[in-house]
Amino acid sequence: MSGLQVALLTGLAIGGGLGVVLWSLVRAQPDLGDVLDRLSPVSRRAVAPVGSQAEPGTQERVGIWAERTLPSAVLGTVPAQDLAVLGRSASWFYGKKVAYALMGLALPAGLAAAAAVAGFALPFAVPVVASLGLAAAAWSAPSLDVATAARQARNECARALTAFVELCALERASGAGAAQAMDRAAQVGDSWLFVRIREELARAAYDRTPPWDSLDGLAARLGLPELSETADILRLAGDENAKAYEQLRARAASMRTALLADEIAVASKVEDRMYLPTTAVLVVFLVEMLFPSLIQMIDVT
Repeated sequence: MSGLQVALLTGLAIGGGLGVVLWSLVRAQPDLGDVLDRLSPVSRRAVAPVGSQAEPGTQERVGIWAERTLPSAVLGTVPAQDLAVLGRSASWFYGKKVAYALMGLALPAGLAAAAAVAGFALPFAVPVVASLGLAAAAWSAPSLDVATAARQARNECARALTAFVELCALERASGAGAAQAMDRAAQVGDSWLFVRIREELARAAYDRTPPWDSLDGLAARLGLPELSETADILRLAGDENAKAYEQLRARAASMRTALLADEIAVASKVEDRMYLPTTAVLVVFLVEMLFPSLIQMIDVT
């Protein structure tokens, strides 16, 4: 074993030991909502989101450890609405951040060790700085992944919500009440949004609360203002029965128009990108056509 390998192993051991000591000295900052949920009776505990497991997996266990051990300044803020749309917990999010950071921390050290075995000695500061920089960049990568996945989920949700509004309008036209129209419309679809709406309506029925208030809460958690507007229209249906159907149909039409505009914008961007390879091929073709003539002109001169 060379001196560089011994220095790398010694540095990793000392750094790991110091990190463990510092983490043990940092005062734990438990999540207040999690503590209150554990201390509350079983009947009042929050319902787990759709797609969450009853028993936490390895990644969620790592996230729970990070929440209890790492300071809040290091953990950062939780994208609560994006995680709610994806049906994921904050522990899953922190576990993913820890996993990404560990991979970013280990990759440069592994490459440096492989280079040392191959005979390419690197200064000790190079893998250390690279490991810290890559770990910091990898720590923020899950936030971008969650934001992208949540944006795609909301796009799918917009189509399902349009169908839900149309179904509510049809139920109102058939003479059903506002609450009954919402319940019947939610029973039709099988997408994740319809499942969430059915759960909220069932919870509202058990708690004897207005269903539109539950939909308002769901819209706030998921970041869906369209769902909140639909709940507001149905809230007013009891006082304005004649206008509820027209308002719901108008709302569904505006949502379809917005979806069509978004799809047209995406198609325009794709079409603009398609011009680039076509232009490149045309330029290469023109160069091939003009190259012999240019060579002859240069020889003549």
